[in-house]
Amino acid sequence: MAALFGATSASAADPAVTARAQAFVAAHVSKFRPLDITAGKAWWDANTTGKDEDFKKKEEAQNKIDAALSDKTAFAELKAIKEAKDKGAIEDKLLARSVDVLYLTYLEKQVDPELLKKITAKSNVVEQKFNVFRPVVNGNEITDSAAREILKKGTESAQRKAVWEAGKKVGANVETDLKELVKLRNEAATQLGFKNFHALTLFLNEQDGVELVKLFDELDELTREPFLKAKAEIDERLAKIYDIKPADLAPWHYHDPFFQESPAVFDADLDAPYKKADILKLCSQFYAGIGLPIDDVIARSDLYEKKGKSPHAFCTDIDREGDVRVLANIVPNEYWMGTMLHELGHSVYSSKNIPQSVPYVLRSEAHILTTEGVAMQFERFGKSRAWLEKMGVAVDNPEAFAAAAKKVQRNQLLIFSRWCQVMLRFEKGMYENPDQDLNALWWGLVEKYQGLKKPAGRNAPDYGSKIHICSAPVYYHNYMMGQLFASQVHHTIARELFNDADPNAVIYIGDRRVGEFMKKKVFEPARTVTWRELTKNATGEELGAKAFAKDFQGK
Repeated sequence: MAALFGATSASAADPAVTARAQAFVAAHVSKFRPLDITAGKAWWDANTTGKDEDFKKKEEAQNKIDAALSDKTAFAELKAIKEAKDKGAIEDKLLARSVDVLYLTYLEKQVDPELLKKITAKSNVVEQKFNVFRPVVNGNEITDSAAREILKKGTESAQRKAVWEAGKKVGANVETDLKELVKLRNEAATQLGFKNFHALTLFLNEQDGVELVKLFDELDELTREPFLKAKAEIDERLAKIYDIKPADLAPWHYHDPFFQESPAVFDADLDAPYKKADILKLCSQFYAGIGLPIDDVIARSDLYEKKGKSPHAFCTDIDREGDVRVLANIVPNEYWMGTMLHELGHSVYSSKNIPQSVPYVLRSEAHILTTEGVAMQFERFGKSRAWLEKMGVAVDNPEAFAAAAKKVQRNQLLIFSRWCQVMLRFEKGMYENPDQDLNALWWGLVEKYQGLKKPAGRNAPDYGSKIHICSAPVYYHNYMMGQLFASQVHHTIARELFNDADPNAVIYIGDRRVGEFMKKKVFEPARTVTWRELTKNATGEELGAKAFAKDFQGK
């Protein structure tokens, strides 16, 4: 790959258009590189401190980016270049791809500048409310991890209900702001000629709404019966634990606030191996062993709970030059083992392993779904007995652990797929008609796809307690597509590197070939290709559900 845009043919279709495109991209990078870095650092500071002044800086940094992207003169030039490119005027593939990516980047901001500022301000308000929120139970504030621990292990239904309801109160805190934000986002989308913000976001992410719904309909059909069978077994076990009938189970009985994870109801404690384990050390050794070291990421990261800090987890690339960081709130359990494998999986698919020779505009992951897929691909090892033992972690009652972990992993895929159905269809419905009864929409989908019953008499904005709906809108379906990508890539590795081995038996440890495969096939192309092209190049097939189905079917 050449230093800037890659090799070109001897004679471009239109040298003048090529020169204009090169000039535009160069000017963009010169202007936006410092703005991106400032915004990245401000975003990091706001999420690690929760301070008003840091959120103000974050908002100001985003406003500067939005103002630059909303420049009408610049967009007119970019649009003209793209139209010429679409007619074959640019033969340099990397330059052409840069034009396409920049067009999508600028398009979103071609709305009233004051509207952009309103959206940023309102988003900031909602995000800060999430960051500083802590559930209050019986007058005592508890951490997110403490609430999860009670939901996972508490046996008293009344206590579980109190914790579940306390956690949902953040939805009421943000309800008014979120509804205003949805309408502001829709207003911006209609200014750009789209039906609503949901349709706009799919377009900006190079996805087709009709294809997406068709894929999720296929997944619904594929997972419905296996899910109901798995849930029936889970319900029987939960009912015994709480000494109630399965029909009397409520949402707070399912261990996770949203039933997006498999309840720990089988014959082994999946947390037990991690109670004395060093999660960071395990991650460091694992990633180094496959040729993807992450100690520099760990050194820059903020990894433990503190007041005001975001209670969640994420990975961020500050400068596209290797300053990659993870925010986390680690406690020694299986959830955080999986979470750290996940977030550090994002970190290795970043400017750490994307060549600096890739043009700045394209020096990021190919797509949301591909980086989520990579993170999920590595996350799955946290429930593997073979992985734990080979990493030197003692497992008591190994046979029971392996059986329970296998069942939990299978159920996890099914449960998560059903949860993603709720998220996709709720957001689609919310942006199509934000004035409808959103509480009814939410619980209707929860009941249909997850089989949970709305608590009698409950009429609260529980949808608002899911941070992604507020701060990462129209994003969640990419997690499910990422699961498909994860299965497909893992099956390819099992086939090509491990002599067509059973994918369930392939755990990567100490095999640097895995890191080389991931770098060459997945990381290094960066955004020079679309997610469809990357999937085909890496796995030999279009993105589909075949490998995922084999994983949850245990075949």
